[in-house]
Amino acid sequence: MNTPLDLQLSLSELLGDARLVITDLPETSLKLWLIDARNMDRAFTPDETRRILYEPPYWAFCWASGLALARYLAEQPQWVYGKRVLDFGTGSGVAAIAAAKAGALEVLACDLDPLALSACRANAELNDVQLGYSSDFFAEADRFDLILVADVLYDRENLPLLDQFLTRGQQALVADSRVRDFRHPLYQPLEMLKALTLPDLAEPHEFRNVSLYHAQRGRAAFSLPIQPL
Repeated sequence: MNTPLDLQLSLSELLGDARLVITDLPETSLKLWLIDARNMDRAFTPDETRRILYEPPYWAFCWASGLALARYLAEQPQWVYGKRVLDFGTGSGVAAIAAAKAGALEVLACDLDPLALSACRANAELNDVQLGYSSDFFAEADRFDLILVADVLYDRENLPLLDQFLTRGQQALVADSRVRDFRHPLYQPLEMLKALTLPDLAEPHEFRNVSLYHAQRGRAAFSLPIQPL
């Protein structure tokens, strides 16, 4: 299959020698267009480092929480089977694709970054699934059975979104490895999952521990704050 040209051009502008390659995800039947791991195994120039920090190609990685959530949906398809699902901050689209593979009636991949949506399209084609696409969560109607959220809470400014997910869906599943002592009145811990980011960024080992949380509309709330990073 030909490399998606728009994605490759964007990646080349960021890191001249970087290449997208089809990567099989461990312990899944999925594959994604990801940055070649060999491109990450070198020292970066100060200019490259600046570009990576300010223009990170999130869509070119499969982050640990997304991979963990994808595996979870494959093992527990009842969460999505026959349901309308929105994947918030979809990135590479790994969770959205997993939901489609698990029998979801409809999956909408949602991301502000047009390159992420382009990556989702390429990855959906790679995995032979159909997705819908949206760049504006708040423009969507309250019609979803489940909102999927993975690797979104790394930015503390995104924490208030936890209060918004149930305005568009009956339930929400949040996978996160970054927020310590996560407590929120609507979200209950389900279990701890294990995964790593691909290509491997040699992140602290603790970031391989992915916590899964569940929220359901109408569940009685109790007042505990979130303790962020």
